[in-house]
Amino acid sequence: MKKIIITVIPIILIFAYLFWPEKIISYPAGQTAPDQPIQKNIVTPKEWQRDEFHIKALAEYKIKARVLSRNNFSIGRESELSPFDFALGWGPMSDQEVIDKIEVTQSNRWYHWETKSYPIPRQEISLNSANVHIIPKDDLLEDKLSDVYKGSLIEMSGYLVEVTAEDGWHWKSSVRRDDTAGGSCELFWVEELTILNNEEF
Repeated sequence: MKKIIITVIPIILIFAYLFWPEKIISYPAGQTAPDQPIQKNIVTPKEWQRDEFHIKALAEYKIKARVLSRNNFSIGRESELSPFDFALGWGPMSDQEVIDKIEVTQSNRWYHWETKSYPIPRQEISLNSANVHIIPKDDLLEDKLSDVYKGSLIEMSGYLVEVTAEDGWHWKSSVRRDDTAGGSCELFWVEELTILNNEEF
C-alpha cells in the first residue's frame, strides 16, 4: 500500500503543475509603471565571486514594471545563477488595456509576443518591454521572487552584469534598451525587490 501511495503522489504533483490555473494579477486601465528603467554607469569597478562564477557589474539598474510573463529554470548551467526569467513591461506596456491585447510567451531563455491588432505601434512594444534573466543576490531574495506572478507590479534594483568562468564560459547583459536580436536580454543581479501589489482588482 505504501508503495502505491509513493508512486501516486508524484503523478498528482505533475498534474497539479500542468493543469492548475496560473495566478494572474490584473489592474485597471492606465500605465502602472510609466517611467523608463534607470541605468547608471559604474563609477567604481565592482566585481565579486559566486561559487565558480566571476561577476562584474556593467551598470547600476533600477526598474519598475509589470510582469508580462515568467519562466522558471532548474536545468542548465545558467539556472545555477538565474532560476527565473521575467518578461517585463513599462510605459505603454504596463497598461492593462494594452497588455490584454498582446500574447506574451517564453521559451528557453527568449520571450515572444504576438497580437491580432496592434494596440500601440510595433516599435513601442519592443522599446517598452524586455526579457530579463534574474540573478537573486541570496536565498531570501530568491524565495521572495517566487511570489511574483504574471501581472505583478514590481520594483527591482541592482546591477546589469557580465558573468565568466575559468573554463571560458560567459554570459553578458545587454546595456541597451533598443536592441532586439541575440544578446539583447538583460542579465540582472537583483539586490532589492518590492512587490507593489499582488491583489487582483
